[in-house]
Amino acid sequence: MKEDMRFRILKILDNSPEMSQRDLARAVGISLGSVNFQLKALVDKGLVKLGNFSANPDKRRYSYILTPRGIATKTSLTRRFLARKRAEYEALRAEIEALQSEVDGEPTPSE
Repeated sequence: MKEDMRFRILKILDNSPEMSQRDLARAVGISLGSVNFQLKALVDKGLVKLGNFSANPDKRRYSYILTPRGIATKTSLTRRFLARKRAEYEALRAEIEALQSEVDGEPTPSE
């Protein structure tokens, strides 16, 4: 779960580095405190760096920019996330086929 959260945060920040922590929390589905904690950890690990919004009059706003190491980590997490989702998809597809066979009155492959 922690890896999925990290993947989602890095993916969102890669596409929207200017996103506020509140919006990021909403997008990922976690609390604002959790986002703050995760962002600090990502910065400490060198995966994300903070940049100020030069165009924004509120100089307290930051952009969260993926570092080269952050991009490499996101790529690795993406591969693992995709592999997990494909496995889940295959398991679900097999379960659906078995249930459909039961409903249709056909014997299941395990019978």
